[in-house]
Amino acid sequence: MLRAKPTLEKIVAEQLRRAPANEQPLLAWSVICGKAVAEKTSPQSFNEGELIVIVPDRGWQKELASFLPQYIAGINGIIGKDRVQRITFTPASTKKS
Repeated sequence: MLRAKPTLEKIVAEQLRRAPANEQPLLAWSVICGKAVAEKTSPQSFNEGELIVIVPDRGWQKELASFLPQYIAGINGIIGKDRVQRITFTPASTKKS
């Protein structure tokens, strides 16, 4: 299984790069953050280098903030560009309608 991982990552990256440019960071989020985080969060928008991700509450917001450098590097690595400059975690209770 260890040998399959680089091949699988390459396939996923190629598919993400085929998506419209403004959707690539949104689609890459669940790949980079992992299943447990993806089930509790929702990427909402990507505009001018900022990815907005809705999180359940302020606890999640604080916890995920400690992983920002890894998330940004991971998303930019998988979509092949340095387009994501920042990620903002917004608690669901403060989400603008």
